[in-house]
Amino acid sequence: MSTRHNIIQCSFCGQSVDSAASMVQAREPGVYICDRCIGEAASVISSVPEAQTASRTSPVKPRLLAPREIKGALDEYVIGQEYAKKALSVAVYNHYKRIDTDRYVHEYDHVELEKSNVLLVGPTGVGKTLLARSLARILDVPFSISDATALTEAGYVGEDVESILTHLLHASDFNVERAEQGIIYIDEIDKIARKSDNASITRDVSGEGVQQALLKILEGTVAGVPPKGGRKHPEQSLINIDTRNILFIVGGAFDGLQEIVAHRMSINTIGFMSERRKVFDRNDPGILKSVEPDDLLKFGLIPELVGRVPVVAALDPLTDEAMREILLEPKNALVKQYQKLFAMDGVQLAFDDDAIELIVQRAKKLGTGARGLRSVMEQIMLEIMYDLHTQPHAATCRVTRDTVLHGAEPVYEKRKASA
Repeated sequence: MSTRHNIIQCSFCGQSVDSAASMVQAREPGVYICDRCIGEAASVISSVPEAQTASRTSPVKPRLLAPREIKGALDEYVIGQEYAKKALSVAVYNHYKRIDTDRYVHEYDHVELEKSNVLLVGPTGVGKTLLARSLARILDVPFSISDATALTEAGYVGEDVESILTHLLHASDFNVERAEQGIIYIDEIDKIARKSDNASITRDVSGEGVQQALLKILEGTVAGVPPKGGRKHPEQSLINIDTRNILFIVGGAFDGLQEIVAHRMSINTIGFMSERRKVFDRNDPGILKSVEPDDLLKFGLIPELVGRVPVVAALDPLTDEAMREILLEPKNALVKQYQKLFAMDGVQLAFDDDAIELIVQRAKKLGTGARGLRSVMEQIMLEIMYDLHTQPHAATCRVTRDTVLHGAEPVYEKRKASA
């Protein structure tokens, strides 16, 4: 009771109406709240982070493009990798068509379409992450990247698997509906492969256990995620995210998978009808295009995880010509990025053809694919950008073979004097 002996008092702190600046009566008779308690309640509500009040609005549908349109858009960002781009385009189209209720066909009410999560297999630096990121840009959906090596089983030091959903929630500005139609790229998935078929004395907390923990999220479940990431604890408020319509793309270099594929293909050619054994070379650039689920199982992925990534796309190692095109052709090509930086200073940047060839050869020696191109370009351009403002009258800056090979000064051409 908030009234005792006919004295009106706050139902929360017991302060009487005489000592309070104001008192508000509730609809229920005898229930009051004072101005101080109102202020404290308001401060508690305002202190709740926006992340914990994630919004649910009417879902904004992703741009549903035809497979050819998706691949055409990918061509603007990713050089080569024709098979991987086609496989991704079809998988993404089918995925978002599956969740588009406007295309619902009642004739097939009894048919349930399964998710088409994608596994990208290929050496480092060939464009796996770029493909996934470009897809999200084209479809205008939230996108996040997570590293599988940072994930551990619940109860161990590291990140819970639900943390990958937290990253997507952040990318969608805590709009749950948009997050539930986003794309998650999990990198280094090969690093959580089972170490061997034999049971280990010590628990593999970042290997098979993490694969098991990923299963429900990949297939589709309602997961409670902490808005700020980290480990869950009982007193923490959680945000529920339905993962049924989230597209998962997982990728890895799978170093050593080539031997498994080559061995399996070589053995399969032996038989009573075979005149001689055909040996497949593990160094064949296209060997990974023949990968099968059994090969992934032998590598160390568990059968349940392999079954949840039905689309497997192998990426090719980069050739010299592909690396040259990566430097020059895409929308976000490295040369174009530096040209934009120089244009902001009023200088036109150009590269001689033999300078480009040297950059490609030096990057190939690093063995990191397209990432090596950026490393080499940064080394070459550092001194040039540092000294650019010592050439106040320069109109063009041309990077030559000697600039790349010996660090010589580029060729500057001055602006023509106006009449």
